[in-house]
Amino acid sequence: MNFENVAIQTIWDEVAEFAAAHAYEAIKHLVRRVCELIDADNASHMAVVRMDDLRSKDASRGWRPCLIHFLNPTPERKANVDEQLRKLDAGKVDVSGSRNVTLAGAWRTNLLVDLVGPEWFESDYYKTHYLRVGYADGVWAGCPVNTDTELYFGFFRGPVRPGFTPEERDLVAAGLRGLGWFFRQYLLSFGLGATETPLTAAERAVLKGLLAGHPEKEITHAQNQSPHTTYDHVKNIFRKFGVRNRASLTALWLGRGATEI
Repeated sequence: MNFENVAIQTIWDEVAEFAAAHAYEAIKHLVRRVCELIDADNASHMAVVRMDDLRSKDASRGWRPCLIHFLNPTPERKANVDEQLRKLDAGKVDVSGSRNVTLAGAWRTNLLVDLVGPEWFESDYYKTHYLRVGYADGVWAGCPVNTDTELYFGFFRGPVRPGFTPEERDLVAAGLRGLGWFFRQYLLSFGLGATETPLTAAERAVLKGLLAGHPEKEITHAQNQSPHTTYDHVKNIFRKFGVRNRASLTALWLGRGATEI
């Protein structure tokens, strides 16, 4: 077994050590460790969902990001993402994004040069949305969770660094491909892929307490809210996930569905 395989299996073991209530901390750890594996400077991950009510000629085929997180966020990078989202809402999608979307439904990992031609690196989009925020090259991975929900990962290097190699791209693929169970768990913590309406921030805080096994009284104290408010959040969480009790809710994270036990 070579060094890379050992490193990947170690990352999988580390992710598995995180409790279900700490899925967000686990995904940050995962992204950081993959950055170390391929010597990337920064990374992002986003959840994307396919919307049914978008026009048929939508440039992104109905896919829209609903969660976007950076490993090393800066105000410039947040502003850059906001600008791209405005363009997306206006129906303007860069070829690098549209080609990724055409592959939706399949596990895939691509270098930028796999997605675009040489002329793209002279485009205004590349200069604005890559070079301006300190990126020169990237590896993109698309990880389907179900037919309407995917996770995208991007790993980046700056202008003074060499570009990513096909071998490094394949390391990303190998590192992420075995974590489908975890990606489902992570999206469940936001209510994505399992509910029609995503959880609110307050509901997610209560959900975290439920998954950690805390009684409602303790959750109420931790969130500095009334018992009635906590009860309402718990009721809404159960309704959104289609379960009747905490045991059935926990069963979702164990991959047993929502069958009452």
